[in-house]
Amino acid sequence: MRKVLIMAVATSAMVVACGNESTSGGQPSMTPSTSSSSEPATPSGGLVEQAKADLVKRLGVDAAAIKVISSAEVTWPDGSLGCPEPGMRYAQMLVNGNRTVLEVDGKQYAYHSSAHRAPFLCEHPTPSVR
Repeated sequence: MRKVLIMAVATSAMVVACGNESTSGGQPSMTPSTSSSSEPATPSGGLVEQAKADLVKRLGVDAAAIKVISSAEVTWPDGSLGCPEPGMRYAQMLVNGNRTVLEVDGKQYAYHSSAHRAPFLCEHPTPSVR
């Protein structure tokens, strides 16, 4: 019986210690999150600039010769970010990211990225989930 009482007290102490600390008198905050919006977030111009800088280095062209075809937020189907390499394994989860398509002299170049990976040239892209 003593063990049961000790376990009950210890469990109660842990539940209280792990509880939510509230500064508004115990009432949940009704302030909306700043991340929610009725309009989708626009892709960062920094991603486009990084992709353009990489293409300037690769091709040796002037940045003015690079046309931005599109830059959009996407959801990649897995950790390959839409650019799987043969023989590689990837985390099987949806990954939010960006696809930027640039064009030089009529040829298009796809750059893929995520929150944890800078834009990289994807020579054999696969479709995103959205």
